[in-house]
Amino acid sequence: MRKLSLLYATFIFISISSIYAQEDLPPTARPDGHAPIGVMGDHMHKKGEFMLSYRYMNMKMEDNRDGTDDLTPETIVTTVPNRFFGMPMQPPTLRVVPTEMTMHMHMFGAMYAPADWITVMAMIMVVNQEMSHITFQGGMGTNQLGTFVTESSGLGDTRLSALVKLVSSGNHKLHLNAGISFPTGSITEQDEILTPMEMRPTVRMPYPMQLGSGTFDLLPGITYTSHSGNLGWGGQLLGNVRLGENDEEYSLGNIFQVTAWGSYMWAPWISTAMRLASFSQGEIDGIDPTITLPVQTADPDFQGGTRLDGSLSVNLIGQKGFIRNHRLAIEYGVPLMQDLNGPQMKVKSNLVLGWQYAF
Repeated sequence: MRKLSLLYATFIFISISSIYAQEDLPPTARPDGHAPIGVMGDHMHKKGEFMLSYRYMNMKMEDNRDGTDDLTPETIVTTVPNRFFGMPMQPPTLRVVPTEMTMHMHMFGAMYAPADWITVMAMIMVVNQEMSHITFQGGMGTNQLGTFVTESSGLGDTRLSALVKLVSSGNHKLHLNAGISFPTGSITEQDEILTPMEMRPTVRMPYPMQLGSGTFDLLPGITYTSHSGNLGWGGQLLGNVRLGENDEEYSLGNIFQVTAWGSYMWAPWISTAMRLASFSQGEIDGIDPTITLPVQTADPDFQGGTRLDGSLSVNLIGQKGFIRNHRLAIEYGVPLMQDLNGPQMKVKSNLVLGWQYAF
């Protein structure tokens, strides 16, 4: 029902936009004046301008991979050592395998330009995620004991950033991204699991199911955008650098992302774009002493890796009347390459829907 409502809203927006379309547009009113909706901190505003935004992201993961090799659950539980072996009731190999994960994220943003050379931005995130697992019987072998699902939801980490103008020459723009992430997301989420000994305790969930990093993180970056005629293009380099370890004695791996896109404006109210994005994330440094489970997601070494995504997107912008300066956008991406650190689930798809309004 939610997807149908979004489709209806998009159809109405397209219909009204086509009625109000103009031929001569200032650059800020172009549909491709903003990057694809999956790109954050891509544009600046004029002095005194505000912008409100909402993004919904849906990421799906399933099946497992080590490096670039796919793994079955049976292969994982018969060949991958359990780093906690030797502790009470810990088997020699992993006995629980995640098979599917879905993450829903709601991102609420606000931007304000106190001067032409700087725009400040804040973003609050609300996260809901579910992970499905298969539990194999204790000891060894490939006999399945059962399945279970864990879930976590709540406030994620909060971001504050500044976009600082470096170059603005004709249609070419370059700005600095400088931000910090505050650890408002929980890192102590718990849920009930099914153990290889057929018990159902409530435990602290592994790292991917926590809602935040637990650390203050630096968010450096640089962004370039330009356009000529109906063509637009841009690129961005972003980082997420962890500052020390959190209260649970670990820090997530640093993240670095490089992305580039090209767009075409079909009409004054609509543009489409193609984007490539490369992600690199390190392993976890340290370990939470309360996360000791025979599952890959509990091993700090089995985190991170590199991934190359390709995506297609559509940007819409209202030109006149009550929809003027309202934007709707959608982007759908899939991985083109994944090289993962140890057995991990693969990303299957990533969908971002967004609304933006400047005034």
